[in-house]
Amino acid sequence: MEKETTPSQSEWLIMEIFWAGNGTMTAREVIKKMKETTDMSPRMVRVLLNRLWQKGVLSYTVDEHDSRMYHYTVVKSKEDCQKEKSKKFVDSYFGGNGNAAMAALLQNTELSEKQYRELEKILEQCKPSEKDAENL
Repeated sequence: MEKETTPSQSEWLIMEIFWAGNGTMTAREVIKKMKETTDMSPRMVRVLLNRLWQKGVLSYTVDEHDSRMYHYTVVKSKEDCQKEKSKKFVDSYFGGNGNAAMAALLQNTELSEKQYRELEKILEQCKPSEKDAENL
């Protein structure tokens, strides 16, 4: 089985804190922020930080004054994680068929006129050029 490299749902909550912030955070700082939004135990936060490090989503350095303190830094951007998660989702549930995945999502979502126009723009940007279309 392939090694998981993207955050789980619980890990994603921690990553949202990193992606919203700027720079490096200690486990204590993450735990403090997590207490504002969830009742996750400090021990669990530390376990999840370790898992995120193992997955290559975070890196860390050891504090020069206290070897028990780690300073965590983001390695993978939110956009990179979303792309990876999306691809795995499409591969797992739609056999790699992106069209089927998009159709299923769109058929089960109510879109405002603005959202519809935004999707049209995205589709236009993804559209192959005439030269590319000839080679298909």
